[in-house]
Amino acid sequence: MTKYIFVTGGVTSSLGKGIISASLAKLLQARGYRVTIQKFDPYINIDPGTLNPYEHGECYVTEDGAETDLDLGHYERFLNTATSQANNVTTGRIYQHVIDKEREGAYLGKTVQVVPHITDEIKRRMCLLGKDGDYDIVVTELGGTVGDIESLPFIEAVRQLRWELGSSNSLVIHLTLVPFLAAAGELKTKPTQHSVKTLLEYGIQPDILVCRTEHHLNSEIRKKLALFCNVNINAVVESIDAPSIYDVPLLMLKEQLDKTALTKLKLSTKNEPDLATWKVFLGKLKNPTAEITVAVVGKYVELPDAYKSINEAFIHAGAMNECKVRVKYIAAESINDDNVQEKLRKASGVLVAPGFGERGLEGKLTAIKYVRENDVPFFGICLGMQCAVVEFGRNVLKLKNANSIEMDPKTKHPVIHLMEEQKKVKNMGGTMRLGAYDCEIKKGTKAAAIYGKGKISERHRHRYEFNNDYLEKYEEAGMVASGINPHNNLVEIVELKNHPFFVAGQFHPELKSTVANPHPLFVSFVAASLTYSKAAKQK
Repeated sequence: MTKYIFVTGGVTSSLGKGIISASLAKLLQARGYRVTIQKFDPYINIDPGTLNPYEHGECYVTEDGAETDLDLGHYERFLNTATSQANNVTTGRIYQHVIDKEREGAYLGKTVQVVPHITDEIKRRMCLLGKDGDYDIVVTELGGTVGDIESLPFIEAVRQLRWELGSSNSLVIHLTLVPFLAAAGELKTKPTQHSVKTLLEYGIQPDILVCRTEHHLNSEIRKKLALFCNVNINAVVESIDAPSIYDVPLLMLKEQLDKTALTKLKLSTKNEPDLATWKVFLGKLKNPTAEITVAVVGKYVELPDAYKSINEAFIHAGAMNECKVRVKYIAAESINDDNVQEKLRKASGVLVAPGFGERGLEGKLTAIKYVRENDVPFFGICLGMQCAVVEFGRNVLKLKNANSIEMDPKTKHPVIHLMEEQKKVKNMGGTMRLGAYDCEIKKGTKAAAIYGKGKISERHRHRYEFNNDYLEKYEEAGMVASGINPHNNLVEIVELKNHPFFVAGQFHPELKSTVANPHPLFVSFVAASLTYSKAAKQK
């Protein structure tokens, strides 16, 4: 029978439920258990696809084309297994399903209520991944903070589910904050006590407390928390601030979080976790032999979470190259012809980030012109690829005011135009080209050398594409379409022939980079930037 672990949060948001969930799942996986993680979000949006990245960080896209919470990125990066639509559920999706059923007459004229109809649907979704026998343990992270009005139905669903599943088939981990008051010079347990008290009022007794803290918890603090929160002393787990999120699994191993969880679920703790590969990665991450600065030119640079997967992909690729990658975010709007050299002078490579809309377009084009003319390694993702096409069209092919019709619907040279299937779409949410699509790579190209194979699959999130009417002109001038979708002839990858590294993809390679499998495009880009950096130092 599949066992269930529920992770709740208290005192404050942003304590790192996603990282704790992913770290615990990693440890359980390393012991030989089949594990997956799902996230339940209390907001009413159907998915994060229409949310501003400043509101919610990046929107993470799964293989099956679901627009999901960025925590699913952590799950995939830690576990090296793909998630799906079923791994992320929002209040909006729950209510939409129940209301649709009510309209169909599925409730036989009954009054539709939060309990039992909404909670029943939440429970159904919570158990969905455990139904087919693919997993031994399903970890469920509940978004929000205990006490929030919007998360009440989820907490009630967990209470009911625990009763239905039986005591040894589920457990609740409560992540909480133990703040340090500098004036008093001590850690305070009261916020945690109040948070657990709130959870108890809802009928849930947590089994394990994971305490976020800036200072080590001594035995006295642990005893106090155990006594007042009604948990075993070995179930009070310290989660101290770590230098990197990738240290957290080893910190949780030291605290025996995995062992405590397995004991409570009455599962074997016989196999010690095999974390050899993880430790090799951490060793390379912490002991780089070189350092480079990569500029990321984008729209949402004030919030690093807006480019979370790109950031993490650089960490994976940096470790692979035994090189520390310093990411310097540059607002595209701030770049112009007068300052582009000053802005990008210290960068060993430039990545133009994905995004939507016209803001910052000219700055991106200026940055791309600079790196193309000065042989600086360049990597474009999604809109970054489209910008590379527009810049080349304007400045090399001399197509006056060439543009994407997203930015200028009346342009005479629509080198990027709307995909056929997008022309009748009116809704914003979930209507783009989403998820994994095949790509065939041309022999003898940089892309072929990078991937080392002729057929790949990458994840997409876009509405616009390269206009094939211009393809012949581009290829004659030296911009080659080195990756093509075999089903609809969509240009997936472009690269420049006579440039050390100028590669751009219509897809999002950052979404497939994991600790165990760093993405080859990022690995190659970092390697090219490293070569450029060494050559620049020798001049």
